[in-house]
This record gives sequence, C-alpha cells and structure tokens, in this order.
Amino acid sequence: MSHLTPPQPPDTEAPSKAPPAQAGPGGDVGRRRSHPPLARGVTVGTTVLAAALLLGALALPNRLDLLTPPAFLRIPVEGIVLAAVLLVLPGRPRRVTAVLAGVMLGVLTLLKCLDMGFYSVLQRPFDLVLDWILVDDAADYVRESFGRTSEVLAIAGALLLVVAVPALTVLATVRLADRMARRRPPAGRTTLALAVAWVTCTIFGLQVGGAPVASTLGAQLVAERVRAVRAGLADARVFEAEAAVDAFARTPPDRLLTGLRGKDVLFTFVESYGRTAIEDPAMARQVGAVLTEGTASLKAAGFDARSGWLRSPVIGAGSWMCHATLLSGLWINNQQRYRHLVSGDRMTLNKYFRKTGAWRTVGVVPGVRRAWPEAGFFGLDRSYDSTHLGYRGPYFSWSPVPDQFTLEAFERLELGRRNRRPMMAEIVLASSHQPWAPLPRMIGWQDLGDGSVFGPIRRAGKDPAEVWKDTESVRTEYRVSVEYSLRSLIGFMGRYADANTVLVFLGDHQPRPEVVAGSPRRDVPITIVAHDPKVLDRVAGWGWTPGLKPAGDAPIWAMNQFRDRFLKAFGPRY
Repeated sequence: MSHLTPPQPPDTEAPSKAPPAQAGPGGDVGRRRSHPPLARGVTVGTTVLAAALLLGALALPNRLDLLTPPAFLRIPVEGIVLAAVLLVLPGRPRRVTAVLAGVMLGVLTLLKCLDMGFYSVLQRPFDLVLDWILVDDAADYVRESFGRTSEVLAIAGALLLVVAVPALTVLATVRLADRMARRRPPAGRTTLALAVAWVTCTIFGLQVGGAPVASTLGAQLVAERVRAVRAGLADARVFEAEAAVDAFARTPPDRLLTGLRGKDVLFTFVESYGRTAIEDPAMARQVGAVLTEGTASLKAAGFDARSGWLRSPVIGAGSWMCHATLLSGLWINNQQRYRHLVSGDRMTLNKYFRKTGAWRTVGVVPGVRRAWPEAGFFGLDRSYDSTHLGYRGPYFSWSPVPDQFTLEAFERLELGRRNRRPMMAEIVLASSHQPWAPLPRMIGWQDLGDGSVFGPIRRAGKDPAEVWKDTESVRTEYRVSVEYSLRSLIGFMGRYADANTVLVFLGDHQPRPEVVAGSPRRDVPITIVAHDPKVLDRVAGWGWTPGLKPAGDAPIWAMNQFRDRFLKAFGPRY
C-alpha cells in the first residue's frame, strides 16, 4: 500500500493575487477605476489650471495700464524654452528644474506686481537695489491716510502674496512637468507647434492689442533688472564724484549772499504743485485765477514776482529727494543718493546762509512726525515738526496740519518775534499731499486758535476711499488742494510779510499719474516774490515771467541747477 499522496485537482475557487493599487499624481488608482470620468476630469482640470497659471504669470505685464485681456493673448518664448528643457531631462533633474523654474517665475510675478505699484505712483519700475526702504514708507502712507486697519490689511495681503505666488507657480510647474513626462510624444508635438507659431509671429510681426504675439516680456524684464542693478551699484561712485565738486565751497562768508543781507528769505515747498495744475485744461482756469488774483493782491501790497520752471528729479512721490536736490545742488533721484548726501558734509543753501553769520536758519516741516536727524545735515538752527506747531485740531488724511495753520504758526513762533536776526526758513506745505481727501478750507486768520476750529471741516470732508473710485474726482480734489495751498501762502504774505521779506516758493514734483493724465512732464513752477525791486533786478537775466504764473515758454532748469544760480545771482557784483 502506497503512502504517497495522490495529486489534487486545482482549486478553481482560490483567489488570484493582484498587485496592490498605487497612487499617482492624478489620485488613487482604485478611485480612478471606481470613478474614471471624475478622475479624468480632475486630472485634466488641474493640468489646465496649472498651464493657465503659468501662461498668465509669463504674460502678465508690469504696468496697470497694460493689464488688459489682449495682454494675455501672447506666446511667451520663456514657456516654450522651459517646456523643451523639461521634456529632455530625466526624473530627478526634471523635478529639481521644475521647482527652481517655478520659484523664479513666482519671484518674477511678484516683481511685476511691485512694478505696477511704482508705475502707478512714480511712473517708473521698482529698483531692486535702491527702493526697498520705500516699501516701509508706503506702509506709513497707508496708515496715515486710511488708518491703522488699512495698513494691517495691506501688509497682510502683501505677505500672503509673497508666500502664495511662488508656492502656486512651483506647484503648477511641477504638475506640468510630471504630465509632460507621462505623455512625451504629444507634449513634444505641442511644444514644437508653439515654437513654430512663435517664430512665424516674429517673422511677420503679428500683433494683438498693439503688442507682439511672440512675447519675450519675461526675458526683457530680467535683462532690464540686471542692467538696473549694475547701474545702481555703480551709482554710488558716480554720486561721490559729483558731490566732491562745489563751486562755492571756498567762498569767504562775507562774499556769500550779499544781495540779500537784511532780508528774511523763505523757501517754501508746495506739495505736488506741478505743471499740470497750471496747464491742464481741467485745472488751468481755476488755478490760474488764484495766481492772477494773488499777483494783483501782492502787487497792491507793494510786492512783485518772477516765475519759471524747474525739472524735478521724481514724479508722484519722494518730496524729500526734491527738497534735497534744490538745497544741495545735486541730483537726488533715489534713496541711495539721499542717504549718501545726508551722511556727508555737502554744503546746502541753508548752510550757506548760516555760514555768513547774518541769518538764523529755521525749518518748518509739518509732515514729519518722528525724529528727523537730517535737520542737522541741512544746517537748521531750529526745526519745527507737526508736534511743535501748537496744533490741536484733526489730521486731514496724510497731512497733520493745514497749510494756513502751518504758516500762522511760523509767524507766531519765529517770523513775528521782536529783536531777532534776519531769517532763512525752509517751509513745507503739505495739505496738497495725496490722497487729497478730506481737505481743509480757508478760514479767518484771527479764528485759527489752536486748530480745533478745523474739527467740523474735517468731519464734513470727503472720504478718500470714495474719491479714489473715480479718476476725475481725484483730479478735482487735487486741484482744490493746490488752490487751498496757494491761497494760504498768498494770504500769509499779504498779512505778515513786510518790505524785507523775500519768498521763494515752488512745487516739489508733479502729482501721481492719474492726475497728470499720462503726461511725461516733470516740470514744477518756481516763483520769487519780493518787495525790494533790487532783489528781482538780480534775477532779471533769468528770463522768468512777471507774476506768480510762469509762461509756457519760460526757461526750464534742472532742479539741481538752482542752488548755484541763486548763489551766483545774489553774490557780489563786480
């Protein structure tokens, strides 16, 4: 009897072993088998969204006025090159390249957003070397104009963009890289077709919306930034050489400003008072009327005036750079130059007045709310900021103190003092600073008191958020603010100036692009007002226009040229 086990028939009921389901980029395989239409929809949808995000980021312009639907009907060459590179790379290098490309594209997108903001205010792109400090100034401006809550929301939104934009572009690039690797043949044919289309559009110069269909915007932007960074780094050396030249540095004190001895000389900057306020058809009649009436009223009081134009180093913002340009005789058009200037020993107009020993130098800067160490550099014996003018009234948006009160406080604190020396004063009028709402209005000089009288005027003023919904409203309120500043200054001269008062007043820069309506002009008016005819005789050769309003064809000087021309005109006559 055999003890061998007989063979058994195969067990047809035993389950067969299958490989475990694995997850892929499109989701779990099991789910895809259970819901194939849904899985395909998710896969296709995320891929299309990723492609649209990358295409949008590459085609996104860096100026708000170019942000139109046709701007996105472009074929960006950078996308074609990136797709070709990802197609030929193997697994890990492809993934690393996709991540790096996504980060770079995210940073480029953020840079475009910064450019949009800078073009909107300053009519120029963001400078990667020189402009970082202005980001902090922008936060201060939002807080002082719209409140602390708006500042917090703006900062939170900016931080969210800084994190979210690169994260999204990285995820989108990695997603497309993986899908292209899984479907190389169709991805390769699509990339080739796009390359042929790009070359064809380039050859025939095809355009849409006034711009080429074959786009190289990203590459151009990077190249421009590289050149700008190099120029910014080299500019420090250029500025150092410029600052070393001063034609009056060795002039003896007794030969400086001899034509103004015994006079009170008031250099007054009117915020955002630009050529647009005088020549734009929507403003010329009203502002011109103020200047014409002012010329007549001052003439009746024994004053005469001459007016011309200066070309400002900036537009839209950056008043401190304009002040520094006029007073130092150096072209200060970026923050790096300003910092180098105030950390050096360059002689300013203030310092030259003080050097003579014949003048006390004073600064009235109501826009300053914190420590201002630059007062020492500019050569001011005494400086009054917004907290030292005796003002107890409300803020008017960005401007802490209405111009009329600022000028009355200057009279009370300095100009009206008895038994004093002649004075050289630098005065900044800030009521015409954006956002131009709410605005103060003229009241009786005798009613100013401590400024509390402005409370009802402030409460009845316009909401800046409402004004800024409409460009024409912005332009109107800008005009009204300039009229107020000019009326304040003309009224001050009529009330407090005497035979020994000399006023030099000017705009610092043109207002924002919304107000100048696309004009590239950077000119600002400048006027000299004097009672003594000998003062204006000194500038007779300048060719300036009689009165407070410069003619359209009056001479235009670069603002940094004024210091030396002024010192020469009022120096010794041979």
